Formats: sequence, structure tokens, C-alpha cells
Amino acid sequence: MEEHKTVNFMRLLSDESTHSTVSSDSCEYYQTEIFDLLPSIQASRPEQSRKPSEAYQDGPVPGEESVYGHLSSGPRDKAPTQPLRNMVICIQGKRSARERRKMQISESWRRSQSINRKRVWAQIGGALSGLLPWQHTLHAIEGRFGVGVKAYFVFLRYLVHLNLLHCVLICGFILGPTLFYGITKSSEPLKFGGNDSVLDFFLGSGYLDRSPVFYGFYTRGPLNMQCLNTPLLYLAGILTILFLSLILVVRRTTVGYKHTWMLGKRYSMNVSYKIFCGWDFTIQDPAAAALKHSFIRNDLKLFLEEQSFSRREAQRTLGQRVRLYLLRFFLNLLVLALLGGAFYLIYFATKTSQAVIGHHWLVSLVLEYLPPIAISFVNLLLPQIFRKISSFEDYSFTMQVNATLVRSIFLKLASLGIYLFFIFKTTKKTHAVQCLENLFGREMYKLCIFNFLTAFCNAFFLNYPRKLLHEKYPSSFLARLWGKQRFLVPFNVLDLVYSQTVSWVGVFYCPLLPLIEAVTLMATFYIQKFSVLRCCVAEQRMFRGSSSSVLFHFMLLLGLLMAAATLGLNLYQPEGTHMSSCGPFGNGQSVFNVTGVCVDSLPGPAQSTLRYLASSAFALPLILAEILILTSYVSRGRANQKAIERLKEMLVMSSSDKRFLVKQHTTMLRRQRNPCRVRPATIEENQPLTPSHEN
Repeated sequence: MEEHKTVNFMRLLSDESTHSTVSSDSCEYYQTEIFDLLPSIQASRPEQSRKPSEAYQDGPVPGEESVYGHLSSGPRDKAPTQPLRNMVICIQGKRSARERRKMQISESWRRSQSINRKRVWAQIGGALSGLLPWQHTLHAIEGRFGVGVKAYFVFLRYLVHLNLLHCVLICGFILGPTLFYGITKSSEPLKFGGNDSVLDFFLGSGYLDRSPVFYGFYTRGPLNMQCLNTPLLYLAGILTILFLSLILVVRRTTVGYKHTWMLGKRYSMNVSYKIFCGWDFTIQDPAAAALKHSFIRNDLKLFLEEQSFSRREAQRTLGQRVRLYLLRFFLNLLVLALLGGAFYLIYFATKTSQAVIGHHWLVSLVLEYLPPIAISFVNLLLPQIFRKISSFEDYSFTMQVNATLVRSIFLKLASLGIYLFFIFKTTKKTHAVQCLENLFGREMYKLCIFNFLTAFCNAFFLNYPRKLLHEKYPSSFLARLWGKQRFLVPFNVLDLVYSQTVSWVGVFYCPLLPLIEAVTLMATFYIQKFSVLRCCVAEQRMFRGSSSSVLFHFMLLLGLLMAAATLGLNLYQPEGTHMSSCGPFGNGQSVFNVTGVCVDSLPGPAQSTLRYLASSAFALPLILAEILILTSYVSRGRANQKAIERLKEMLVMSSSDKRFLVKQHTTMLRRQRNPCRVRPATIEENQPLTPSHEN
């Protein structure tokens, strides 16, 4: 009898199991017992103190089917394709089987539709991503220089798209109505002649001063209704640009932060995943394969360097940490001293350029550009010094990059803020008759132009000759002193953030500045592409583009806030202290006068609503709503965190189950190959797998 039972057990695991006469109930019972032995099930049932071997020796106890009811669920539909009339079960069982089949069909259809929709959206997203400009160039840069350098060019492309969107808004709100209604500064047509010269395109004076580039061109004109006039359209266009920029930048920052948070300490990327799952098997071009190989190699270099730094940081003693903190303190004092000297240099250059007049045209041109030259000199020299200082602070390479970025962006924004403050202070005293908004817009225009000229000269008059020197005279003293040119992502990103901040600050005084910025950014892309691919070599130490991309957008957000604060301080002025009488808010008008006239012309309920929204009484409900929204987001985040932890535990238990099942499968294969020699030892070792032989 025991031999008969053993034969039946072996037939269930052999290739002839489909012809076995053993009932499906015994097979289901065996699968249930195997399921009960899984580590995940045993971990989820700590209350079961009975050993599995005892359960198998004693046989199934009454009511055991109810314990595993989630598997059997009463009369199971063991043959889904078998007609219900051929199933030997009761009527209630057939009804339950029919309902289960309907639910399975419905669920299968929903799942297939969901998969098809995801595939369609993935294909659409891939097709749209292929339409993005410079995609092939970005792929080539990523393969040769890593994802960090690619992040710079992706950031530059994002700024191009943002400025093009600003151009559309400017055309819709400001330039379009102006040209449609024929609103001009004077009845004379706009012509280039007289005292105009080519220098006007560098200084923003003469012809450009009379053109739609600057604030003074847009007067009230025939479009003069109470709630539809040039001042309101002008103000609505500028506020829409700033508000939309805020939404887009905040969205990019939060999305990047979530990605960085997932890839931070809470998520550990295994090296085996990078090696075995990082390859794209659809690549057929040898050049693309070489680029992908280089990208994986750069990623592994970065990962190994971070692991080495973490190990070295954990081995520091208390004395080493105290000395390191003291060193960082003195280095930060040195940074503050350098920033103070830079601010004084900018102040001196701005004061000199405002005071000196009546020189030769070349000297006048240099003096006009003296503040931008001083700002560019400071922004070119000090970040290099900050980079050297951060190398002595013993941070990881990614942390060194971020520290240099933070210090440098503070330098850029603070220097620009000091320059703006001094311009506001001096123009009111020295230019009492001219259009002061045009003068301020002219300064922003010169900053934008000079920033582009700096990038052009740096690429073609510094980097390219340096590369030729290394190619033709590699052993010369000058070549060894300069070293090889490397593309430093932090400093180039700072230039982009600075340029975009200038565009946001000057858009109110120079409405076409976003168009100029978009054109200069497009040209900057090709200039930097030439500089990277032709003049630079790959950085020996690389950093992650994900964390740096978050910092890029955060610095851009700071620049936007600075631009909004500058505009707010300029618009919110006491009565009678308006800057000039030109532009849409000339002739004694102000933002509050124009908006007040529009509000007074509205119906009574609309006036009450707008005045309530603008009053301090609306602050309390707004704060309460913000608190509720933040509370809901925090609660959702905590719930998601708990779900993530549970999913991690399930993944760990799933791995344990797989190892257990592989072990049992190996035991069964050995049993089939050597039934005479392996079976006794195997059955004794894995006693829970053998069904009970007692009757």
C-alpha cells in the first residue's frame, strides 16, 4: 500500500501526470500544503504554532479547507473550458462557477484594455519625444560626457521653450493689440535714419528706443475702454508670464525632487541591475551601441565613487570631524569676504558708468558696458575660486557641485540685485525728463546682449585656441599650465539662470526681451555644442544629473521670485512718485488708478467679490484652505510611505518564496532522475512534501 502511494506521488510530478488517475482534489490538497510552506505565508501566520511536519503526519484535520478557503473557495472551477453541464457539482456550485467565469472574463477584458491603452500612450509619448529638437545631439552628448552634461542641454532647451511661450503671450496681450489698433508713439512711421547708428543695437538707444522693443512705445491710444485698454492688457500680459512661469518652474522642481527622493537613501540601485538591465536591446547601430556602453560605464564610475566616499566618511574619527568642521568654517568666512569684495566692485563700476559722459564713441561704449563687464568678470572668476575651495571641504563630488552652485547663484543674484538697486537710485536723480522705464529696460537689454557675447567669445576665442594648442603643442609650458578643457556644468548652468533672471526682470520694461532671450539661447545651444564636442574632454569625476537638475530649477525659481519682487517694488509706489510720463501708465496714471476705474465700472456683485478678494478678510479662509490642502497631501504622503514599506516587504518575501520553490523543484527533479537512490534521503529530508500514507 505504501509503494502504491509513492508511485502515485511520483506520477503527479512526472510528464505522465496528465494521465494520472489521482483525483484533482488530492492535487489541490498537495498544492495547498506547498502554499502553506511558503516563507511569506508562514511569516503572515505567526499564530500557527503547529509544525508543518506534524500537520503532514497527522493528515488534514477537519475544517482545514476553511483555513485555506481563499484558495479553494468551495467548489472550484478546475476546468475553465469545461461546460457547466459536465461538471459533477451541485446547482449552487454551477451558479458560483458561472459567476466566477463572468467576472474572470470581465476582469481579463479590462486588463487587456488597460494594457493596450498604456501601450498606445507609450507609443505616442515616444513619437512626441522624437519630435523634440536636438534629440540626437543630446543622445550623443549623454554617451560621451554623461547624464550631467546632458542635463545642462536639457535645461537650456527647456528655457528656450519657456521663452517661446512668453513670446506667444507677449504677442497676444501686448504686441498684437498694439499693431492691430495702430497704436504708435507718434504719427510718424518708424524709420532707421538720422542720428541712428549700428551702435544702437548694442546700446538699446536711438532706433531701438523708439521701436516696440521698449516700454515707451506702448501708449494708451484708441483702445481706451474702461476694462479693455492698453494699460490693463500690458499688465495682464506681464502678470500672466510671471504666474505661468511660476507654475511651470514649481512643477518641474517638485517632479524632479520626487525623482531624487526615490533615488536617494530610501532606494538603493543594485549594481547588477545597472549591468544586466541597463542595456537597450533594440540598439542596432554600432555608434549608438558605443554611446550606450559609454553611458553605462560613466554611471558605474559615479556609483563606485559615491560608495567609496560613503565608506571613507563612515570611518572618520571624532577628531577628524572636528578639524574638518573648523576648516569648513574658515573657508566659509573666506567665501563671505570674496562676496563682499565682488559687490563693492560692481557698485564702483556702476557709479563710474553713470558719472562719466562726453568721451569718444569707443570709450563711451566701454563705459556703457562697464557694469556688465564687472558683473561678468566677477561671475567668471569667483565661481572658479569657489570650486577650488569646495575641493578642500571634503565633500562628495555631487555635494561639491551643489555647494559651488549655491554660492555662485547667491553671487549672481546678489550682484544683479545690487546693480538694480543702484540703477533705481541713480536714474531718478540724473534723468528727470527722459522715459526712465526705457532707461531701465536698456540696462537689462545690455546685460542680455553682453551675456551672449561672453559665451561666444569664451567658446571661439578661448576654448577653441586652447584645444588647438593642446593638439599641436601638447608638451609646451602653456599647454601643461592650462590643462585640458572640461565642460563645467555648474558654471554654465549659472549663466543660464542669470540670463533667464535678467529676462524676467526686464520683461516689464522691455517686452520683446523674451524673444531676444529665445534667439540668444538657441545660438548658445549650438555654441555650447561646438564647445563640448570639439573642445572639451569628458570629466573624470561625474555627478548625478537628477539631483543637480532639481537644484537647477530651484535656482531658477529664486531668480523668478527676485524678478517678481523687483516688479512689485516698482509698481507699488506712493502717489505722486511715478517714475515718468511715458508708456501705458503715463500721464499721471498708475496700476491702481487703471484697475480701480475698471472695477468701478463692473456690476455691484462683481465689485463686492473683487474687493473682498483683495481685502485682508479673505486671508483667513485662504490660510485655512492652504492648511487643509497641505494636511491632505501630508496624510497622503504618509499613507504612500506605509504602502511603499509594505510593498518592499512583499518583494523580500516574494524572493524568499522563489528560492524555496526552486529548492523544492530541484528536489523533485533529483527524485525523478534517481528514484532508487535519491528518494529515501530526499523524503526523509523534506518530510513535509510527502503526503500521509496512513489510512
